[in-house]
Amino acid sequence: MIELLAQGGVQIHHRVDSCVSKNGFCPGWIVDNFHRYLSPFERHVYLTVVSLAIGFAISFALGLVAYRRRALIGPVTTITGILYTLPSVALFFLLLPITGFGKTTAIIALTSYTLLIIFRNVITGLDGVPDEAKDAGRGMGLTDRQLLWRVEVPLALPEILAGLRIAASTTVGLATLAFFAGAGGLGDQIFSDINFKSNVVLAGGLAVLLAVVLDGLILLVQRFATPWTRAEA
Repeated sequence: MIELLAQGGVQIHHRVDSCVSKNGFCPGWIVDNFHRYLSPFERHVYLTVVSLAIGFAISFALGLVAYRRRALIGPVTTITGILYTLPSVALFFLLLPITGFGKTTAIIALTSYTLLIIFRNVITGLDGVPDEAKDAGRGMGLTDRQLLWRVEVPLALPEILAGLRIAASTTVGLATLAFFAGAGGLGDQIFSDINFKSNVVLAGGLAVLLAVVLDGLILLVQRFATPWTRAEA
């Protein structure tokens, strides 16, 4: 473990003043050292956003295919469910001999945890489209493909994006363990001195801020992509 932490670039903070030496919450220390957390925060954002984007693309595509070919729902759910239940640290170490030490391993692992959540919501959203809406589309002469993209997917968006919101929060949290794969991120800072309250509060607070911002951005996308829900409200 010591060797792993050293490879990940973790450095133990040297503490000299009274508040810091007592592992307390020290606002002055946070202000003076905030710049040290910017680079890990940027890496955390990168790992989270890239993993979410890849996971959403894969899950959405799988969802559309499985929606048309119902026999695929069970196998896809089983496979993505197995990936979701694997402990994150174990998955990092399983991937290391294949993809090596770094961000690629972390992104593959983080992406795998988004698949089940988003896939389920894609299927649930599409299944929840009212039959009368589909019948109206067919009555207008829409083909199956046009019906999917003009009626079913738009009406399923709230459910699909709800899954993306859950996946975003989950990924932000799991990304704090990406330092085990040598990918950096806020986990580097948290585990560099986990007994120091200021360190944990600052790094953890930035992770929470990222989760809140991503959730808000997805909500904004949903609001603009589904104007009829605003009208109903």
